[in-house]
Amino acid sequence: MLRIAVPNKGSLSGPASEMLREAGYRQRRDTRELVLADPDNGVEFFFLRPRDVAVYVGSGTVDAGITGRDLLLDSGADAVEHLPLGFAGSTFRFAAPAGTVTEVAELAGKRVASSYTRLVRDHLAERGIEPAAVVHLDGAVESSVRLGVADVIADVVETGTTLRAAGLEIFGDPILRSEAVLIRHAGSPEPEGMHVLTRRLRGVITAREWVLIDYDVPTELVDAAVAVTPGFESPTVSPLHNGESSAVRSMVRRGDTNRVMDALYEVGARGIIVTSIHASRL
Repeated sequence: MLRIAVPNKGSLSGPASEMLREAGYRQRRDTRELVLADPDNGVEFFFLRPRDVAVYVGSGTVDAGITGRDLLLDSGADAVEHLPLGFAGSTFRFAAPAGTVTEVAELAGKRVASSYTRLVRDHLAERGIEPAAVVHLDGAVESSVRLGVADVIADVVETGTTLRAAGLEIFGDPILRSEAVLIRHAGSPEPEGMHVLTRRLRGVITAREWVLIDYDVPTELVDAAVAVTPGFESPTVSPLHNGESSAVRSMVRRGDTNRVMDALYEVGARGIIVTSIHASRL
């Protein structure tokens, strides 16, 4: 069976299990379960610490896993990103006391605190910058400057509220834009069953990002309406019984739904209905 590592806790855990459930796989009901077999789908799930997922995949102990791009790169494991999954997005950035540092080049000779020390070292090394030290902390990184452990921090930033409360401000370009990713062992052929897992997860991503839109439009206006809804590949157009109008079905991005409906109405479409996609294979 295909062995898949899944985060057992933290911000990645729930969304990862939910995506796998939407893809038709069994998922645990008890958070104390560490292993779950799904023989009907030919897979076995191992629930591991998020930081350990890449290590197990890189060692070949499991065939694939779900983790964050930041955790993958920081692990140094022999694993590669196979498919971005579109959730748990975050931005990794430098921050320092207000007015003290304005660009990354100024980090030479400074102490940098982070929970992602390999990621920080690699980022600075690529730019030829040698810090005085890269200090590893497991949490509360924003307190390290005030406590005298570091001059600068590198951490995940969402709204920046926590940093501002600590008297810190962001500088420089983002170190990394991260999200949840499906990973596999580097340098090895895809394991048997990986293509099915990939296709199912792509189907979930598509179902989350797109909706179906149906509408009626006078036949002479079909070209104008189809220009508004070109679809994923091409819309379906069928003649109505009255011989004067056509029914159109197309896919549109979920975030564009109301704008598209307004544009269709202006073109002359009526009976506009939007339906969520439960699952897909494209």
